Amino acid sequence: MSSTTVKHSAAGELTKGHKKVIFASSLGTVFEWYDFYLYGSLAAIIAKQFFSGVNPTTGMIFALLAFAAGFFVRPFGAAFFGSLGDRIGRKYTFLVTILIMGISTFLVGVLPNYETIGMAAPVILILLRLAQGLAMGGEYGGAATYVAEHAPDGKRGLYTAFIQTTATLGLFLSLLVILACRLSLGTEAFEAWGWRIPFLGSIILLGVSVWIRLQLSESPLFQQMKSEGKGSKTPFRDSVKGGNLKLMLLVLFGATAGQAVVWYGGQFYALFFLQSMLKVDPTVSYLLIAASLALATPFFLFFGWLSDRIGRKKIIMAGCLLAAVTYMPIFKGITHSANPAIEEARATSPAVVIADPATCSFQFDPVGIRKFTSSCDVATAALTRAGVPHSIQAGPVGSVAQVQVGGATVTSYEAAGLSKEDAKAQGDTFGAALKGALTTAGYPEKADTARINIPMTLFLLWVLVIYVTMVYGPIAAYLVELFPTRIRYTSMSLPYHIGNGWFGGFLPAISFALVAGTGNLYYGLWYPIGIAVMTLVIGTLFLRETKDVDITK
Repeated sequence: MSSTTVKHSAAGELTKGHKKVIFASSLGTVFEWYDFYLYGSLAAIIAKQFFSGVNPTTGMIFALLAFAAGFFVRPFGAAFFGSLGDRIGRKYTFLVTILIMGISTFLVGVLPNYETIGMAAPVILILLRLAQGLAMGGEYGGAATYVAEHAPDGKRGLYTAFIQTTATLGLFLSLLVILACRLSLGTEAFEAWGWRIPFLGSIILLGVSVWIRLQLSESPLFQQMKSEGKGSKTPFRDSVKGGNLKLMLLVLFGATAGQAVVWYGGQFYALFFLQSMLKVDPTVSYLLIAASLALATPFFLFFGWLSDRIGRKKIIMAGCLLAAVTYMPIFKGITHSANPAIEEARATSPAVVIADPATCSFQFDPVGIRKFTSSCDVATAALTRAGVPHSIQAGPVGSVAQVQVGGATVTSYEAAGLSKEDAKAQGDTFGAALKGALTTAGYPEKADTARINIPMTLFLLWVLVIYVTMVYGPIAAYLVELFPTRIRYTSMSLPYHIGNGWFGGFLPAISFALVAGTGNLYYGLWYPIGIAVMTLVIGTLFLRETKDVDITK
């Protein structure tokens, strides 16, 4: 087995050894992100396959929460694998993480669905997502630390920016593979069984990634630290003590939380918004997101390079500020350009649910057990699934909810206590009447592809990803430079994965629940806006700049 030892040139240029380190670390991480993001890209199909035992609205939220489950455990993976990486080395730790990720992803591809094995299907799926999350918790910190510890002074932002492209490239690759399978198999076959192919194909990527990483040698700074006997025997305990714990908390709330919501808002929530709320054709939405990612990806490197010159923090804070100020108009602009019929129908025939306020629930059920059976909940759930913005007005106490659309009124029904057959019959009657009223009022069942303003939609999506590159491009160098070598892997991984795993990973589920609970297509944006503002304030006031610091200590 060959290995690579990197020596810095006097001028700090990108040597052959540097290129191999960056390529091997980045390519393996791309494949790992590809595995992790397949689930998010296929959330709507997975909801039908594995969560069909609950109502559709709850099923979608449950599927998004299963996606978020992988993010929830990432801090635990960061603590375990970070500690391992600080004790035994960077290289072997992120070799283990990629094995766990690849095997878990492959198993999702062979897992029977809900109709075949019942509740065991979603339970096993969530366990596999947890395994993926643990692996990802150890992957990113190892790759970023490994590259940073090979980088010469003055180039750390640029070098680690290559690692920062991997998440977007992994999402891009997952979208391309999904799109190729969908186009070659057809929508019906893809949703029935073809969705498994991208998961099964990951076993090939796993083999390539493991082979590449076996060619690398250990980080020179880690080797030096170990030879001098300066390593930490208890890196996790040392990371959560005194001033270092305070610093990690400041990094969490003043950097990674805001970075996370801008990242997931600009990529995942944008895709979810196009497909589930604006009803844009899946193929078209995948192409739009993929194109925006391709056009914006070079800016990860640009902002990493720029951070070597003007500093990391100010670029990250600027990205949070721009997102907080412009998210609302940008997403409204996406609605206007991607599905203008929704705006037109809402202006001429607004949808209003008139119901007893006491019967209207905030339809957020993390465990998928609660049944939303009141006439108000039935009505609002149906409108949310149809992607129809609506408002709720107070009606008489004890009254059955009604939906007013233009000049039509459709009466909902109480689902509690109905037999399965009666509930289906009532649901079919209500659904048909509501669909007729919405169609008459001009609400589209799906976005008219011929009316999509492709250039404007693509531009707005590109702007969202530019914000992602601003907050994410410099973040690896920034985190590496804040913490000492002996506990760096653990200390940078924990706030990064709590921020991205909890604040970012739960964004789709929280935002969708906010939309479902209010009927406002844009209400879910208040979550990422609020977190971005929090990070902007804390990061600006309490975090220091790190450019040009010595990371050998």
